[in-house]
Amino acid sequence: MSPLAPDARPPHLRLALGVLLVVAVSACGKKEDATPASGAETAAATQPAQPPAQAVSAEVAALSADDLRKKATEAYQESKLYAPAGDNAMEYYLALRDKLPGDPGVSSALTDLLPMTVIATEQSRDRGDFDEAQRLYGLIEKADKDHPSLARLKASIASAQDAEIKRVEQQKLSAEEEAAKKLQLEKERAAQQQLQQQQAAEQLAAQQKAEQEAAARREAEQQAAAKREADQKAAQQRAAEQAPRPVEKATVSASDLRPISTPAPRYPVEALRAGQSGEVQVEFTVAADGSVTSARVVRADPPRVFDREAVNAVKRWRFEPTGAPVTTRRTIGFNPGG
Repeated sequence: MSPLAPDARPPHLRLALGVLLVVAVSACGKKEDATPASGAETAAATQPAQPPAQAVSAEVAALSADDLRKKATEAYQESKLYAPAGDNAMEYYLALRDKLPGDPGVSSALTDLLPMTVIATEQSRDRGDFDEAQRLYGLIEKADKDHPSLARLKASIASAQDAEIKRVEQQKLSAEEEAAKKLQLEKERAAQQQLQQQQAAEQLAAQQKAEQEAAARREAEQQAAAKREADQKAAQQRAAEQAPRPVEKATVSASDLRPISTPAPRYPVEALRAGQSGEVQVEFTVAADGSVTSARVVRADPPRVFDREAVNAVKRWRFEPTGAPVTTRRTIGFNPGG
């Protein structure tokens, strides 16, 4: 299992909580199926409840902040989340919070450790291990004095211990039986806590590995996207550099017009009979291909006699292609003897 930094642990503890919840439900089911405990099995509760010991041992509290953070990491690696007493992540974080009250990573870790500690407290209570239940209760109380489970746990532990005391008094257990019960409790505690914490630690490691792999995939995708974008920009730049530059169109004027065909206008019959002469100035536009696209009369002498024939004639004119439209004017003369 690879080392995990303390401030990276808290988000993953939710998975460990799920594991412990499953284990807790299973344990409860087994407890209901078990045969009633004999008097010898309840000897550990023959003495009245004592005030819980200091939640954080003096040895732990004396450690420096750096040592506490290191110890908390090692506790995670060894699956010691809330036990054994004096060497578990819960105590190290509580001591670290006393030294660094505002550290968000410490607060988050304690928040995620609390549900597992509550479950462990209930299990200790249910198997009659009241010393351990009181110790775990003290951890919860120090971590959050307003935790909603405190009142319930305190009352249930006291009630269970009182019931056990009465049962023990009735059965008059011997000292040997009491010692055997205590030893059995310690064995059960160690085995159960070791299994639960190992499962939680394995879940934490698997979650961290999955997150690391997901982060690596995201980074690879981002790098691939950045490379594609860079390649696309480079291709666009090369295409722009290789594209032919637009040829600037030369300015074309009327003097550049080269006629190909300029048929003369038809002489109006009435004007021809009357021997009438005149001239018409026509403005017209020559398209890029040399055809005349429009024509209009600018001036006529005499008016409205030769206008139509002059315009019709100009529209039939053709010029060499110019590459650009050109507008110009020409004066067309009408002479009956010409």
